[in-house]
Amino acid sequence: MFTGIIEETGRVVSFAPAADAWKLHLSARKVPVGLAPGDSVAVNGCCLTVTGRDAASLWFDVLEETRRLTGFAQLAPGAAVNLERSLRADGRLDGHFVTGHIDGPGRITVFEPRGKDHYLRVQAPAEFARYLVYKGSVAIDGISLTVAEAEGGTFAVWLIPTTLAVTNLAEKKAGDAVNLEFDILAKYVEKLTALRPR
Repeated sequence: MFTGIIEETGRVVSFAPAADAWKLHLSARKVPVGLAPGDSVAVNGCCLTVTGRDAASLWFDVLEETRRLTGFAQLAPGAAVNLERSLRADGRLDGHFVTGHIDGPGRITVFEPRGKDHYLRVQAPAEFARYLVYKGSVAIDGISLTVAEAEGGTFAVWLIPTTLAVTNLAEKKAGDAVNLEFDILAKYVEKLTALRPR
């Protein structure tokens, strides 16, 4: 479980196929501290298991399924990635409940400054549009954000300067893919409502 509050932006060192899985090597400063193989880290919102670490690097195995269903296929050496360690039971929940299980890729359609603010609009997969509600929560590349507009399969968020400064969004542009995770609470409500006798 994660919160969508990014701890740091790491960099891709390499991402290449091997005999048993895709191997992802990241450089980072803060997140590797105290981690051990088997621990979970959200990488652009996707929950991955640490297979190795040192003071400045993390290694992960990535399934072909994960690569196919996320924006990982676009990762190249030097790319910025958002990193968050899993939520501790005694930690604060500053964002929202983020599982690290990506629902699907989105596509940035508009990303521009508007006055002092930045406006980001994303095209979501049509089957998830029902989870987009005004002032609801959504995770974009693992970042907990508030939906400011929801229309059909697109939604928009407004970004504060801090979000641009500490995440990979500063390097994104219209046309880029992002990983999307929709609110888990909405999914449970939908499921429970569908199971209720009529």
